[in-house]
Amino acid sequence: MTLIDSLILGIVEGITEFLPISSTAHMIVVSTLLGLKQTIQNVAFEVIIQLGATLAIVLIYLNKINFKEIDLWKKVILAFFPLAIVGFLLRHQIKELFTITTVAWMFIIGGIVFFVVEYFYKEEKAKVTKVEDVNYRQALIVGFFQVFALIPGTSRSGSTIVGGMLSGLSRKTAADFSFLLAIPTMFAASGYELLKNIHSFKDQNGLVLAVGFVVSFISAYVAVKLFLKFVEKYTLIPFGVYRILFGAALLWMIHIGMISG
Repeated sequence: MTLIDSLILGIVEGITEFLPISSTAHMIVVSTLLGLKQTIQNVAFEVIIQLGATLAIVLIYLNKINFKEIDLWKKVILAFFPLAIVGFLLRHQIKELFTITTVAWMFIIGGIVFFVVEYFYKEEKAKVTKVEDVNYRQALIVGFFQVFALIPGTSRSGSTIVGGMLSGLSRKTAADFSFLLAIPTMFAASGYELLKNIHSFKDQNGLVLAVGFVVSFISAYVAVKLFLKFVEKYTLIPFGVYRILFGAALLWMIHIGMISG
């Protein structure tokens, strides 16, 4: 992997990890176009840059990481449990779902869900407009929606934001809670992959890892900041359109043999 590859993948990871468009397919497609295979070393690299993106969330919500917000973090941890339990119990079955065809169809289905939810959702009727006011029932609902993210291509942020909106949160509040929930979720997932692939890091180029980590951190920080401003004024429809078009493009690439399904 070259420094240019690291730079490109860092940007893609940072931008797509927390937007409701799923980073999985984007990383696979870009890696394929760059001629990179899913070797143990490249998987280890992806773990590192994912940690960079997660640290961007920590920085953005640093003011929420304190003892004064202990009640909020109890709700975040409660929301984390459904994914942790289901993910552990079904970890072998989940691996079998990991095909590009599955990812493509989940992109399309997710896009359609955005259209349906936004058609019925009324922002002015949202009962909760501050993340501190999310109650335990709403947190658990968001947690159950996060379980859908175990299906490749679903988008963790997309499913949790939709879950938040359907439970009575404003879009901005749903996004805030989704990103706070990303902190334990992403650190747990990355930590597991880090331990599993730690032996491969000794073969990595330190500069390549550093570039990917830093670029992922910066691009995630910018992407999340812009997204939070976006959802204060606009709907998820543009992301729904993008998901449907991207999913259709993936199916086309599979059909012509550009990528393996």
